[in-house]
Amino acid sequence: MSVTQTVEIPASRRITIDVPREIPAGRAILAFTPAAARPNRKPISQHFGILSPNTYGDGVAYQRAIRDEWDG
Repeated sequence: MSVTQTVEIPASRRITIDVPREIPAGRAILAFTPAAARPNRKPISQHFGILSPNTYGDGVAYQRAIRDEWDG
């Protein structure tokens, strides 16, 4: 079972965690991931057009050639 909760860190840098009753008592692993530590993700549109048109030639012809392999 996994529980995720987004919280605001106060100026005191102290947070209190109330664990849901569905979580059994005993050992647990608590993971802390600051939002600022997330990698800066670039939009996928940034990668459009990075392959040369000569890489696969005509895109439609390339797809047809791959599909023809399915019948064989």
